[in-house]
Amino acid sequence: MAKLQVSMGCCDYDRTRALFDGRVQIEGCEVLAVNIEPEEAFHRAFSFREFDISEISLSSHTMLTSRGANEYVGVPAFVSRLFRHSGIYIRTDRGIDRPQDLAGKTVGLPEYQITANVWIRGILQDDFGVTPESIHWRRGGVEEAGRLERAPLALPPAIDLQQVADGKTLSGMLEAGEIDAVISARAPSCFERGVPNVARLFPDYRRTEEDYFRRTKIFPTMHVIGIRRSLAERHPWLPVSVFKAFMLARAQSLYELGQIGHLFVSLPWAVAEFHAAKALMGDDYWSYGFEANRHVLETLTRYHFDQGLSARKVSPEELFAASTLDLTKI
Repeated sequence: MAKLQVSMGCCDYDRTRALFDGRVQIEGCEVLAVNIEPEEAFHRAFSFREFDISEISLSSHTMLTSRGANEYVGVPAFVSRLFRHSGIYIRTDRGIDRPQDLAGKTVGLPEYQITANVWIRGILQDDFGVTPESIHWRRGGVEEAGRLERAPLALPPAIDLQQVADGKTLSGMLEAGEIDAVISARAPSCFERGVPNVARLFPDYRRTEEDYFRRTKIFPTMHVIGIRRSLAERHPWLPVSVFKAFMLARAQSLYELGQIGHLFVSLPWAVAEFHAAKALMGDDYWSYGFEANRHVLETLTRYHFDQGLSARKVSPEELFAASTLDLTKI
């Protein structure tokens, strides 16, 4: 029997690499794998539905699911996770000495809906009492002018979100002092260049993020794998086969991180960092699967609704193919 031919758009992370180089196969499939940056994968998936299997933004996935307008069904393989206290960049000449000082300020962001910013806004509200309504949001490309939302928004009137002027970038505006701060998954180039009066809100972000994990047991989820819904409906076996393959690829990468006889990663103490992460966060610190991440997903979906992105409160189970929620046990 011929295999099902599917296209896949995903970043070539260490935890997905075995799918690109052929060490791991998706059962029953012949895969045309395209290595692309996450932002490009999201744009091409949500705007044009180009890939059968795609890395997708968990926030955009949640928003479209809440509207009943999602062309993709999720698989709980969390290929991107990141603590986000590092993603708040400020002008140091605006009296922003603590998170609470962001209230009333003008803050740039590349998109209101991106998952990193959902987490940042949620943390600001939960931990510091700074609500999304208390900030003046200005949207634009961090380095390239003209960036818009990848999926249309329908925000409450209390959210002040405006597009920046044509030709403007957030990095340029932060450097010039035209905005007070930027929240972004990527560091603005003005920060990378060491421009005066631009800094992180949390300079020692690793210590802050470690404390956050100790308190919450949350390692924020960013991206998941999506399968074209029409394809999954025609081939009900496909979501579990995709999920199993991504789990095998992740297992391969974790095995390599622990090898001290010869280093797979070009860092001198990568193995020590691997063991430090496990000591703090547990052996399954980069967990896949629904139940292991239920508390993280419940927090994200709460933030998503509270910030006006979801048309209704989405239950975490709705985000994934039902067959992937509880796999066979032997």
